[in-house]
Amino acid sequence: MKILVVGAGATGGYFGGLLARSGQDVTFLVRPRRAAVLRARGLRITGRGEEWSLEPRLVTADALTTPYDLVLLSVKSTALHQAMEDIAPAVGPDTAIVPLLNGLAHIDALNARFGAGPVLGGVAKVVTTLSDEGDIVRLAPLAHLTVGEQDGSPSPRVEKIRSALAEAGIDVLVPEDVMTSMWHKWVFITTFGAVTGLMRGTVGEINAVPGGAELGPAVLDEASAVSAAAGHPVPEPERAATLGIVTATGSPMVPSLYRDLIAGRPTEVEHLFGDLVARARALAVPTPLLDLATLHLRVHQERVTAGRQA
Repeated sequence: MKILVVGAGATGGYFGGLLARSGQDVTFLVRPRRAAVLRARGLRITGRGEEWSLEPRLVTADALTTPYDLVLLSVKSTALHQAMEDIAPAVGPDTAIVPLLNGLAHIDALNARFGAGPVLGGVAKVVTTLSDEGDIVRLAPLAHLTVGEQDGSPSPRVEKIRSALAEAGIDVLVPEDVMTSMWHKWVFITTFGAVTGLMRGTVGEINAVPGGAELGPAVLDEASAVSAAAGHPVPEPERAATLGIVTATGSPMVPSLYRDLIAGRPTEVEHLFGDLVARARALAVPTPLLDLATLHLRVHQERVTAGRQA
């Protein structure tokens, strides 16, 4: 299977690296700046007992000329539309596109650009970040992918993808309804992001102050209500797992959105929060805390944009 991994950051670099290390035919589509880092240092994975590196095969958008069997799309939502144009030469009649973005708006965008046929649903759960040197640092044991057809039907291509990922040592889930899995990840990431982003603190710091432990459950209630109204109720075990993360005493955990916020970088506010609260309005679900988080992140986004234009 000829695989194109779009983006070699914390998520795409980790899973793509595992695929390449297993001997599979993997090429990373990267920007020139990232390409320079990878050529100089290699693709390096560290943390949680891992310490390995490889020399990745790289390509830039201007050099893409032939279709791939599988495109793993792992970019920020802010880079999605450019990425879709970049990968167009790599998408042929038999190409499968597995996007690893959070939220759902990217599915609509990919369907509009390429048709629904090539586009699968996908969910990545991994806790990684990029170091200042550009290495991928694994911060927690969690690391698995979920893949499936948008309509939930079983298919040979999904099984082929599952087999390739599993051969690389990647834990893979193929649920009956991947869109439900995507909704549930969306609930988790917006709950986690809203709690830490609004309070500008780690989970442990938030829950250490009076009233702090009440925020996570309240935000989760709102996000879960939107998901349920959309036809994807969150099962109690999954809800309990999210609650366990956002109410953990002493936890240093923060999402990548929080790290971007604190560092003064752009966030995926519209893709993750703006889209969710818009769907909540359409479904007549009140979301006052998520609305507040969205407003907070929009103000930050405007400040970052203004700073870059100055």
